Amino acid sequence: MKKITFVLLTIIPLIMNSQEKNLPFSEIGDYPSEYTPTNVISRLIDGLGYRFYWSTESLTENDLNYKPSEDSRSTMEVIEHIYGLSLMIVASFDGKEFDFKQDKLDYTNLRKETLNNFMYVKSKLKETTDLSQINIEFSQGDNKLKFPFWNHLNGPMADAIWHCGQVVTNRRASGNPLNSKVNVFLGKTMP
Repeated sequence: MKKITFVLLTIIPLIMNSQEKNLPFSEIGDYPSEYTPTNVISRLIDGLGYRFYWSTESLTENDLNYKPSEDSRSTMEVIEHIYGLSLMIVASFDGKEFDFKQDKLDYTNLRKETLNNFMYVKSKLKETTDLSQINIEFSQGDNKLKFPFWNHLNGPMADAIWHCGQVVTNRRASGNPLNSKVNVFLGKTMP
């Protein structure tokens, strides 16, 4: 029994660490050689993905439940909100109306799906030649609303970056500060 317990305690962290390494945005790659509208937006998504990756890396149950005050969101609720923002961006690139209903996911899957959504948007940007064709569409009651791509910049993209900072602040307050080797300027984690 002791051998089985030892093996499980040894293997499970290795498997989890392996899954972590397969997630996108643990670092930002080289920048493009030319400035195009889609390259600029892609680099913005790189910065968002990198910030989300590291702000949500290795959070504990205590971190996820942390709330700075009774009337604020917990860290888990903030991460769920960022996931919803990523779904809104994906819906736009797929030419679909955004549905505010979203699946309830655990922390590990929320993190993975959010990062994968950002990677999906990067792949769609490679196919996009005209950002004016990308709209945000959703319904509020009987009203169908449609906004141009510009609203992504000050809306869900900027909001997601804002909330990554909130996760960093919350994790610091709950006793689990961001890895000090993370360098958002370079997009790399220093050795």
